[in-house]
Amino acid sequence: MDKNTKKVIERWLMKAENDLRTAESVLQVSPPIADTACFHAQQCIEKLLKAVLTAKGKHVEKTHSLPRLLELAGHEEAELSSLKETCITLTDYAVTGRYPDDWRDIPVEEAKTAVSMAKQARELLLKKLNVWMAQN
Repeated sequence: MDKNTKKVIERWLMKAENDLRTAESVLQVSPPIADTACFHAQQCIEKLLKAVLTAKGKHVEKTHSLPRLLELAGHEEAELSSLKETCITLTDYAVTGRYPDDWRDIPVEEAKTAVSMAKQARELLLKKLNVWMAQN
């Protein structure tokens, strides 16, 4: 893996970590900002999947669809296929609630669940990413 590719992966990872930190932070304010937490939970996984695609030398589509990114990343791998439901659930937060005509009130407990799902998916994706990077 060349130096430029590693730099791109590092940038994806930095952005993903910032999204997760933002998701966690906005749940700590009073009142918690549930819709923003959900959006950033989705964004964290989107960027991690794009880091995986970059590491595997695959094209990174400009999409917010986590199931699509998972498919491109290698959903046939047993460990990654375990993220399918998480990806389906989190994908809706990429656009739902961002615009007044799509807006719905997201309960704080739902947002906490979304952030928890993102954290679990993050652990698996980072583990797999480290393996792929070590092989190249």
